[in-house]
Amino acid sequence: MRSIVGTWRLMKAEAHASNGQPLPAPYGGKGMGRVCFTAEGRMMAVVCDGRPELPSDAKRDYSSYCGNYTFDGTQLVTKVDAASDPSRIGSDQVRGVSFDGENMVLRPPPRPSGEHRVLTWKRLAAE
Repeated sequence: MRSIVGTWRLMKAEAHASNGQPLPAPYGGKGMGRVCFTAEGRMMAVVCDGRPELPSDAKRDYSSYCGNYTFDGTQLVTKVDAASDPSRIGSDQVRGVSFDGENMVLRPPPRPSGEHRVLTWKRLAAE
C-alpha cells in the first residue's frame, strides 16, 4: 500500500455532472490547496479559489477541515473535529483515493447537485 503521509499541493481540480459532462473547474479554475497527513493519523486540508481578483458578483470558494484519519489503500476517512463549515464537524469525510504516477487523486462523494469532483495532488514532502 502506498503511503499518503506528507504534504501535498493541489495541482488540478475538475468537476463533471453525473452524466459525465464536464462542468466549470472548481475554485475559478485557479485552485490553491494543501493537504497534510502525519504518520500518527492526523490530517488537515485547505483549498481555495486562488485568483487574485474575483468578478464583482463572485464569492471566493474556501474550505478547510482537520481530524484523525484512516487510509486503507483506496479509501480515506477523516473524522472531522474542526472545519470552516461547522456542519462538517463530527462528520466522516470520505474520499476515494487512487494514484496517477506520483500524484494522488482524491474523489469526494457527489455533491447534492450531482456534481462529481476530482482533486489531483502532488507530494511536496514526506514526514
